Amino acid sequence: MPLISLLSSVYQQIAPLVPPGLAVCLASAFVADGAYLSAYRHEFIGTLLMIGLTFSPGKWIGQESLPVAWLAHAIGVIAADKIGGGPQVNPAVTVSMFALGKCNYTEGFVRIMGSMAGGLVAFPLFKVLAEQFGLTPLGGPEFDPKDDEDGIAAGFSEFLAMVLLMILIYAVNWELNFGKYHYWIKQTLTAVGIRYLIETFPVAGPAINPMLGTTWYIFAYGDFPDQPGHYFTYWVAPFAGAVFASCLYAVYAGGTVFGKSLPIGPIKGETKTEAADSKKKK
Repeated sequence: MPLISLLSSVYQQIAPLVPPGLAVCLASAFVADGAYLSAYRHEFIGTLLMIGLTFSPGKWIGQESLPVAWLAHAIGVIAADKIGGGPQVNPAVTVSMFALGKCNYTEGFVRIMGSMAGGLVAFPLFKVLAEQFGLTPLGGPEFDPKDDEDGIAAGFSEFLAMVLLMILIYAVNWELNFGKYHYWIKQTLTAVGIRYLIETFPVAGPAINPMLGTTWYIFAYGDFPDQPGHYFTYWVAPFAGAVFASCLYAVYAGGTVFGKSLPIGPIKGETKTEAADSKKKK
């Protein structure tokens, strides 16, 4: 039929231009009748901004000055969050939020797919911009299987970095209060912390974000990763780190992990009780 032939022709023309997995990621925006479309939009836009504003320092900005590149990276982290509406832009962070009961499964799924869609669009988009304006192409985190085929060393690096990142997120968002300038101070501390982790845990790129590792690979090679070590490094290890950090936070502050109470803690409540008892005795 002419219509089928036309559609087939259009598909053959468009398909090579669409990154693998993007169609599924875009369709996920309408899960649950679009109940989480706003969250999806925040993740998609936030990821676009995050990649553009934090990957360009050292490539487009501050090529000759490390302090300038660091400053631009910090400003990029803050701007991406502020303009994007406070997105998580990191599937491992979303897993931690789900584990701690801050979002339900469906919202977590939609947020992860939104960030994946943003990453799949961002790298080709910024490649076009770099070519258009004669800029250095942006890079991305990449797993090197040489001497680490299963990703054990790289995965351990990502695990530790994710645990520390989550502790930083919990502290500046939930435990500390900087008063009138809370948002700006906590985002600045987050940006500095992320930069420190990037410099301290370089084995896997680093990514410290499953979305970045996989969307970069798809952009660079045009297909899904075929090395088990990639998935262990960029997905299993960060997710394990996020869940471990969630357990640590639950032990400290109380609450549940995946709906279950832990047998120890909360330390925070015990400390307050001990301080109150001490005052009464005096």
